[in-house]
Amino acid sequence: SLVPQQPELFHRSVRENITLGEDVPENLLKDVAEKSRSLEFIENLPENFETKVGERGVKLSGGEKQRIAIARSLLEDAPIVVLDEATSALDSLTEKQIQVAVFELIKDKTAIIIAHRLSTILRMDRIVVLEKGNIIEQGTHQDLLRTKGKYYDMWQHQSGGFLGE
Repeated sequence: SLVPQQPELFHRSVRENITLGEDVPENLLKDVAEKSRSLEFIENLPENFETKVGERGVKLSGGEKQRIAIARSLLEDAPIVVLDEATSALDSLTEKQIQVAVFELIKDKTAIIIAHRLSTILRMDRIVVLEKGNIIEQGTHQDLLRTKGKYYDMWQHQSGGFLGE
């Protein structure tokens, strides 16, 4: 299953964008919407699950589109999930909501998460740092901080260390 940085949505209903046309029981649809943290905003749309999202989802915010993509992946229930910069275009508050949904999505699965924003990957079992296509470091967040290599430098920059604190 794939959740890209810019999820593809169709000029169809929210329901059809989650189910991709499959016949899905209402309780299952609501369950994946709840787990993806999208049920609340869907229930506030004019026609709930039947609301049309517009071309490429123009009627939805970036965070809402991401949550629809996560709901789609939850419904798919694939054993391997790829998240490609799934939170990079989001503000910090929306990112936190999405991260909760992401952890629900990847629970008990193999997850490959491509991220430049390190807050996205802090809790991963193994982080692989690539440079020019080569693995230069790998380990947990704490392991990589202890080695004080490239990951450490990126963490210092992203966590505010570059301000001279």
